[in-house]
Amino acid sequence: MVSDSVQLGDVALSAKQGRPLWRIASLAGLFAAEVLLISARTPHDALRDAPGLPGLIFSLGAWKVRLLVTLAVIGLLFWQARGKRNLDRISEPPAGAGLAWSWLLAHLSAILLFAGLTFILFVNRPQGAGADFLVVGWIATGVAAIVLAAFAFLPPAFWREALRGTGDVWAYILVLGVGACALAAYATPIWSPLARWTLRLAWVLLRPFVPGLTADPSHMTFGTHSFSVEVAPACSGYEGIGLILAFTTGWLWFFRREWRFPRALLLLPLGVATIWVFNAMRVAGLVLIGVAGAPEIALQGFHSHAGWIAFNIVALGTCLAARRIPWLSIAGGGTAIAERSEPNPVAPYLMPFLGILAAGMVAGLASSNGFEWLYVLRVAAAAAALWYFRDRYRALDWRVGWPAVALGGLVFVIWIALEPLAGSVRTGPPLALTSAPAVARMAWLAFRIIGAVITVPLAEELAFRGFLLRRLVSADFESVVWRTFAWTPFLISSIGFGLLHGDRWLAGSIAGMIYAFAVMRRGKIGEAVAAHAVTNALLAIYVLVTGNWQLW
Repeated sequence: MVSDSVQLGDVALSAKQGRPLWRIASLAGLFAAEVLLISARTPHDALRDAPGLPGLIFSLGAWKVRLLVTLAVIGLLFWQARGKRNLDRISEPPAGAGLAWSWLLAHLSAILLFAGLTFILFVNRPQGAGADFLVVGWIATGVAAIVLAAFAFLPPAFWREALRGTGDVWAYILVLGVGACALAAYATPIWSPLARWTLRLAWVLLRPFVPGLTADPSHMTFGTHSFSVEVAPACSGYEGIGLILAFTTGWLWFFRREWRFPRALLLLPLGVATIWVFNAMRVAGLVLIGVAGAPEIALQGFHSHAGWIAFNIVALGTCLAARRIPWLSIAGGGTAIAERSEPNPVAPYLMPFLGILAAGMVAGLASSNGFEWLYVLRVAAAAAALWYFRDRYRALDWRVGWPAVALGGLVFVIWIALEPLAGSVRTGPPLALTSAPAVARMAWLAFRIIGAVITVPLAEELAFRGFLLRRLVSADFESVVWRTFAWTPFLISSIGFGLLHGDRWLAGSIAGMIYAFAVMRRGKIGEAVAAHAVTNALLAIYVLVTGNWQLW
């Protein structure tokens, strides 16, 4: 085990380093950063209709993403339910398992070669047998880069021991992940009859409210003379059904000791029926919004977000609620009572941030041309969570010194300096905002500034510096003082904060490091919140004065 001790202020604290899960998280952060850097400059449509292996790479693009996401989710759940018990036996890496610089240099060489091959493949677009050979080399180089990085962070002996320790978990992960994606692919032929049923149910739901409503199953159209939609394969509901089947099956299997079988199997048809009804309601809502005179909102905001919101509600609601039902779960209601007997230490730190994310999804339903009129929902959700947990926040140190203001200003300067790397194009104020009445414009701007300067800094600092930074040090995160410094939690929490900001991930990661330094310098969460608020306030002024609205 590698450990270090760092003096911050007048307090010396030690932090354990080298735990596998921390190193694996660092490895994932490295991969994410490299993928973002390479993909940001890659024209992804360049291989469309290309012959041979390059065309196959393009056609499998969405499938690859779905497979990776599915494998990650199933793997996490398997680890939580089963693999964690085995991995705990090897919770410390083998002796002398520091960062292997020779493996890391080899990885960097491989990733540079991979980036070069990516440029040749996607930009130069070679043809013929040479292109097929290039694709094979591109894949082999990518795999080699992954393996070399894995060996750099943890030695080969650890990975062998991890595979033995998890037993057949990896096989279940692979089979379920590939199976779920394959089922989604082969389910495409059933979309036509399923779409007709979806069309009929949506028509039944909407007919009492919309006069002149028509549904044409032969052309898959649904609506009125003023607004109609075509039910495409993605709108039929088969993707949602496949996702809910995979999710529920995995949930039942991972926690199989908690369920009463065969009763718990009823969750499968229940989940399928519920997600299909929700999808029909989504189609009906889409037409209702369009007929009501807001076609842009219907086709852009609502159409883009409603499906994922429905899946989240059904998946989490069905499985989590079922665990509280004694007829289905062995634990039954007793678990819920036990959980309610003690306050959740995590909730005060994460609920404001999760409230902003959830409100953002809801506000997105009403967005038009990418403009979020209901931004006020984000402010209200965070404010409600902060008010609800106000008594729990009194124990935190909110005092602020002038260095926090200076750090916030430094982040602003760095943010503007790195803006060209984000590849964004300067844009003026949204047309939807400039064409709105003056009262509406002022109200929206007021809530946007309040959110940027008050609720967002509070919610994000509580989540990333209040919770994540300390949780990566110890499971009992509340016992970890903020002056504790360890490289792995410092980097992971900062990079995670950066990835939250999309194309501006580099500026976001540097900002996360500076905010972490702010809280560690004096051990006060108020320092990080103040620095974050100053940065956002300066950005708001910069946007309003210079007209660089792409920053918002």
